[in-house]
Amino acid sequence: MAKAIWNGATLAESDRCQVVEGNQYFPPDAVRREYLRESATHTTCPWKGVASYYDVIVNGETNRDAGWYYPAPKDAAASAGSSRQSRNTSSESGLRSAMMSPSAPGSGRANR
Repeated sequence: MAKAIWNGATLAESDRCQVVEGNQYFPPDAVRREYLRESATHTTCPWKGVASYYDVIVNGETNRDAGWYYPAPKDAAASAGSSRQSRNTSSESGLRSAMMSPSAPGSGRANR
C-alpha cells in the first residue's frame, strides 16, 4: 500500500494508486484534504496537460506545491490509467482521479 507522509502526518494512503513517471497518484478518496491548501502555481506537461498544485500544511509547517493534480488531462495521460477506472471510486478515469504525490525527503517539491 502506498503512503504519502510528510512531517509525521499521513497525507494519503491507498492500494489503488497509479504510478506515472515514478510518482504515486492517489485516488481522491485516499487523500486527507485537511492538510491541503490550493496554490496559485500551475505548470504544463507536454503530454499530461496543465497541473494545479496544493501546499501541504502539517503542524504549522508548509511544504509548498508538494501536491498536484491534472483537472483536465490530455487524452494520452487520461488513457494511461484507464485500465484502473473501475477500481477508482471517482467516476473520472486516468489522471483525472489523481490528486497528489509526496515530495522527496528534504525537498519542497517532487519531480512532476
